[in-house]
Amino acid sequence: MNDDMPIEEKLASLKASLLRSFDIGDLRSRNEVAHKWKATYRSLLLREAVFWRLEDLLQQSYVLHKMRHTLGALILLRSALETLATLIYLNRLTASVLDGTLNFNTFSDKTAVLLLGSRNNPAGPRALSIVTVLQKCAKKWDFIEKFYADLSECAHPNHEGLIWGYSRADRENYIENFANHWSAMYSKTYESKLSVVIMMFEHEYNDEWERQFIALEEWLVKNDAELEATKPISPAN
Repeated sequence: MNDDMPIEEKLASLKASLLRSFDIGDLRSRNEVAHKWKATYRSLLLREAVFWRLEDLLQQSYVLHKMRHTLGALILLRSALETLATLIYLNRLTASVLDGTLNFNTFSDKTAVLLLGSRNNPAGPRALSIVTVLQKCAKKWDFIEKFYADLSECAHPNHEGLIWGYSRADRENYIENFANHWSAMYSKTYESKLSVVIMMFEHEYNDEWERQFIALEEWLVKNDAELEATKPISPAN
């Protein structure tokens, strides 16, 4: 996507590119050995679910921005960045399998956590902390933690999210004045922030995931005998 493309066109392009379905049988036909493992299916499912959620969040965020509801726009942009971080983390995990630093069975378990993790269902796996995920992502995108922290300041009722967003002190006259300052503070920089999220997503979705998924298929075929011999008795694999 062209960096100079207007935001409306970037968002329209994302929406038009959403995958409507995929056939599990097609995966088996593509590579029967590689796709007998659940982890590859989960990887594809995660990739597309991230795309759908991120596109939805970005569309709604931009609508709020155009309506000058800047706080809501920034909070949704923060949620979109969290969603993107899931895909970046998945790609980092895949890369670790390929370079031999992560056991494939552990990778499979982690993909199950990414798909099924929850904070309010004690019967299922516990979802990962977004802080942990972002720390892993920072090894690829060194600015992502600062980017997220800045957006979090808007989302939380701390000094910026509460006092600086809504009040200004007239110290000379000992008066506290209240107003909504979010648009004045952030409307000029919002679109550049949104564009950064889109840029990162396109790289992770189109380049990193595609390249690593193909490499993972080849790796699984190459290591099939060893994987079969060491396969745990677990539904996760």
